[in-house]
Amino acid sequence: MKQYKAIFIDWDDTIGDFAHAARKSLETMYMQHDLDRCFGSFEAFYEQYEPHNIDLWRRYGLDEVTKDYLEFDRMFYPLSMAEHAFPQEENIRLAEQMQHEHLQMTTRFFSLLPDAEEVVRYLSAKYPLVVLSNGFVSVQYYKINKSGLRDCFTDIVLSEEAGCQKPNPRIYQIALERGGWKAEEELMIGDSWTSDIQGAIAAGIDQLWVHEGETSQPATYKVSHLRDVMTLL
Repeated sequence: MKQYKAIFIDWDDTIGDFAHAARKSLETMYMQHDLDRCFGSFEAFYEQYEPHNIDLWRRYGLDEVTKDYLEFDRMFYPLSMAEHAFPQEENIRLAEQMQHEHLQMTTRFFSLLPDAEEVVRYLSAKYPLVVLSNGFVSVQYYKINKSGLRDCFTDIVLSEEAGCQKPNPRIYQIALERGGWKAEEELMIGDSWTSDIQGAIAAGIDQLWVHEGETSQPATYKVSHLRDVMTLL
């Protein structure tokens, strides 16, 4: 493997277990708001929520929707699609309440992914290590500080502060400029092919894709598990 001068790394679902925290938050809200009045089960609610949420994050990364729209609509959509939906006014009120609760609870249920602490400390001992995340400022700094790994990162570049989101190559360029590096000197590590890998490709940066399972989508390097990063770098 070529020698790199610094490493960029995604946060949610690469280092932090956001998927688990988000699902726990949704399950908690489902019970607290008695949404079994609308849905046959939590799974029925989640089947409406998750595909729409994934698409909203894709559109957010392409600057097609705003942060406020994403936060509200990911809650409003499943409520409006329920088998026994509330009146629209109630759905709007509940969606607004749930979006605020969701941000708070995802931080409460936050945890690191297996091997994340070991990998981060291993990388930070060898390279300047930069977090490059589309997550919201209101929760990302809290989670990074709560993780106990803040001292491992030389910089944190969040899309909300940068004014652009992955896969827009501009956010990668901002991280490069702040560190005084060239694109060919860096490596991006992430779990999302759309935002992390495609974005790095567009910015001319090598990529290490953490992805379990077979895929034909290209990346400079691929590993099945985060711990495998240590065998390459």
